[in-house]
Amino acid sequence: MEWSANAIVLSVKRHGETSAIVDVLTRDHGRSSGLVRGGRSRRMRPVLQQGNFVHATWRARLEDHLGNFTIEADRLAAASYMTDRFRLAGLNCLTSMCMLLPEREPHPRIYQATRLVLEALEDSEIWPALLVRWETGLLEELGFGLDLNKCAATGSTEQLVYVSPKTGRAVSAGAGKPYKDKLFVLPPFLAGRGNSIPTRSQIILGYQLTGYFLMRHIYEPRGLEMPDSRQWIIDNLKQQEN
Repeated sequence: MEWSANAIVLSVKRHGETSAIVDVLTRDHGRSSGLVRGGRSRRMRPVLQQGNFVHATWRARLEDHLGNFTIEADRLAAASYMTDRFRLAGLNCLTSMCMLLPEREPHPRIYQATRLVLEALEDSEIWPALLVRWETGLLEELGFGLDLNKCAATGSTEQLVYVSPKTGRAVSAGAGKPYKDKLFVLPPFLAGRGNSIPTRSQIILGYQLTGYFLMRHIYEPRGLEMPDSRQWIIDNLKQQEN
């Protein structure tokens, strides 16, 4: 068995004295693991960093074996993220959440969206909102997508300003007014309204919304905690807001 693909490095774990077990994300082969012999070497360490774009070739005798990776550098962007704690938190959060994907199942939309967020990490005005959008995509890919296109009560596509915590469906201003204290606020950038860059308060509302459904459907059923880096992003956004 063998395949080759462009990939994003997600996780690197030491294996023995000189090797590493590496998780990558690819378009057609999803999240895949493999052994990189010599992965702890001075030459390979800069390549095997979270968030780097690489070219990976996976080989194994049988499809269900761990297999071996041969990995070559494509674009080594990780070093630039390390100099900024905010970017680094975004990188760690993104790659950690990619590890929630089932192994070896293709998720081409998540792969493309992950590349988009990584490429935007240089711009701290843009990537936090993109990461929230990415989380809505992750929920959808794992079977828990939010329905933010029309009101759950009336079917209207206008004035969608709330989300029901029970159903994950949008609710219009009129239908949700009597229950607004029990509903999540739907920020405009997730409802497809407005072309300007979202405010920090809107982005924080987005993280609160997606975080609730991520915990409910993905993290808690698996007995997992959300990455600390995600809360660090939210706390940093709140500090910037003040």
